[in-house]
Amino acid sequence: MILSWGKIQRMRALMSGVARRCAATLALTMILFTSALAQDQPQEIHAVTLVAPPFVMKRGDVLTGFCVDLWNEIAARLKIRTTYQVAATAPALLDVMQAKGADVLAAPIFYSTERDQKYDFSHPILEAGMQVLVRGAGDNVESTPLKDVLALLFSQSALVWLGVALLIILVPAHVIWLLDRGNEDGASPSRKYFPGIFQALNWATTALVSQVQLQPSQWLARVIGLLWMFAGVVFIALYTAQLTATLTTEQIRGAISGPADLPGKRVATIVDSTAVKYLREIGAQVQEFQTADELFAALLDEKADAVFANAPALRYFAAHDGMGRVSVVGPEINRQDIGFVFQLESPLRRKVNHALLSMREDGTYQRIYETWFGSE
Repeated sequence: MILSWGKIQRMRALMSGVARRCAATLALTMILFTSALAQDQPQEIHAVTLVAPPFVMKRGDVLTGFCVDLWNEIAARLKIRTTYQVAATAPALLDVMQAKGADVLAAPIFYSTERDQKYDFSHPILEAGMQVLVRGAGDNVESTPLKDVLALLFSQSALVWLGVALLIILVPAHVIWLLDRGNEDGASPSRKYFPGIFQALNWATTALVSQVQLQPSQWLARVIGLLWMFAGVVFIALYTAQLTATLTTEQIRGAISGPADLPGKRVATIVDSTAVKYLREIGAQVQEFQTADELFAALLDEKADAVFANAPALRYFAAHDGMGRVSVVGPEINRQDIGFVFQLESPLRRKVNHALLSMREDGTYQRIYETWFGSE
């Protein structure tokens, strides 16, 4: 059978349409397959953390701890593959985040208004406060008579009083030298400034601290000398009372038993942490360190009187590496939330928050919590 040219053209058009539909179907199938394959591949994110037991610990090449275990469970539920970077210090941790070199901070970061302006926080993963860590059983200031006397003599109060005494001795010494110089039986036998002024200084100092046998010969100098000896009695009485009060106060407040005893003490804490502002406000001598290990070393080496940092970290150290050498004292204060930190407007935050809620509902969160902090 011979087909007409028209029929041949129609058959060609029909076959071309079928081919196009098949090609389109194949392309759609490939797209759907590729999309499904991509969905099966876990999303990879970059997390930065900091070794801070019991939140983050490094055992060999493996990271563990409360924050790490919690994040790994979240990542498993969200099908996220995490690559960890361990920062050397707390400032370095935040520097990486600020430079947008990380998707999340999986470390114990306290909420603060300043940080909230720069980053987004997850739902709280823990509420914790600050506490005090001291050497021994809480009385980290060992009291001995010699140590008390030396501390008193070189205290700021004693040095101020001695400075005042030196200044006020100079005035009467010069007056006595001007009025009584050259009198062989007087307080300043020499008419020259040197050594006459030293003779007058010796007389003025002796008159301040005790009774002198030699009186100035010149009548006005003698009157001034008597007034100075009376002033010396008053000065010594005030000085003795001040030192006695200082020593009594130091003995009463020598032991650090909580945050109320930190004013005036050498207190170690993490640099740029929320504890720094509090310690400065109460008048503590703040010593800032980069890592928790440096904090504990400063305390044990007696370079600091106490450590003030997040309570869980202090309690963990006291129960493990510091057992028998340090104690946590006083109440836990300034309790705040701790959470994971994300870049601003990160789409990951909502997914993580949903996973955290589901973990609390099914008991997974409580199981991880009790692993590191025990049951309450």
